[in-house]
Amino acid sequence: MSRLEGKVGVIAGAASGIGRASALRFSKEGAAVVIADLNVAGGEEVAHECIAQDGRAAFIRTEVSEEPAIKAAVDLAVRKFGKLDVIFNNAGVGGATGPIEATTLENWDRTQAILVRSVFLGMKYAVPELRQAGGGSIISTASVAGLAGGYGPHSYSAAKSAVINLTRSATIELGKDRIRVNAICPGRIVTPLLYGRLPGDGKALIEQRMAEVQPIRRAGRPEHIANVALFLASDEAEWITGTTLVVDGGLTAGSRFFEQTGPQVSSELSPRSFAGPSCEK
Repeated sequence: MSRLEGKVGVIAGAASGIGRASALRFSKEGAAVVIADLNVAGGEEVAHECIAQDGRAAFIRTEVSEEPAIKAAVDLAVRKFGKLDVIFNNAGVGGATGPIEATTLENWDRTQAILVRSVFLGMKYAVPELRQAGGGSIISTASVAGLAGGYGPHSYSAAKSAVINLTRSATIELGKDRIRVNAICPGRIVTPLLYGRLPGDGKALIEQRMAEVQPIRRAGRPEHIANVALFLASDEAEWITGTTLVVDGGLTAGSRFFEQTGPQVSSELSPRSFAGPSCEK
C-alpha cells in the first residue's frame, strides 16, 4: 500500500523546486494533490505530470499572501477530492536583500507576508478541514536561516524564525484534535529560486558552490526535502509534532558558508533589492 493512499493534500509553491518535488512524490504515494502557486504554466505542468503517473491533481493560481487565495486552495481540495489531510506551506522567496539600513519597509513587509502570513493563513484555513477529517498534518518550510544568524538575508531569517515558533505554538493548541504541526529547515537546496536569474548554466554554478559548504559534499536537491515532507505527511509520523527537522547535509553542524561562497553568490543572486518568486525573471 502506498504511504499516502487516500489522503488529500494542498502544497503551496508547488510549481517548482521543493514544492514540485513534493507534489510529484505525494502523488506517486497515493495522495490527491492541489498545486497552489503563482506560476500558472509551471503549476499546470506539475498537475499534468502527477496525472500522467496515474495520480490525482489540480492546479489553482494562488497568491499565498492573500487570504481569499489560500481559502480557495483549501476549498478546492475539499470540493474536488472530498476532504483535506495535509497542507504543506512551502511557498517562498528570497525577499528583501542587502544591508539592514538600506532595506525598505515595503520589501521587508512583502517578505514577511509571503513567508509568514502565508503560513498563518494556511494553518487558519486548513485546521477546520483537518479537524473534520479526524486529524492531519500541517507542514511548513522554514530554513536553517531561522535557527541562527548568517544563513540568509535579514527579513528572510526573521520570517523563517517566526515560522519555527508559530509551528511550536500551533502544536500546543491543535494536538487535542490529532493535528500534527511540524516544520522543515532545509539547508542549501538547488532550486530555481537560487539559479533562475543567473546567466548561462546557473544551476551548475550553484550546484558546485553548494557542494562545498557542508560536510556531505554534494548539493542538496528538492527531493531531499520532499522525502521528509512525505514522512511528516504520512501516518509513520503520527507521534511527531511541534518539531523542526533540519535537512541540511550537516551545514549547521559547522559551516564556513559566507567565508567560502556567501558574498559572491549573494551578489550574483540579488542584483535587485528584492529576490522574488523563481517564475519572475
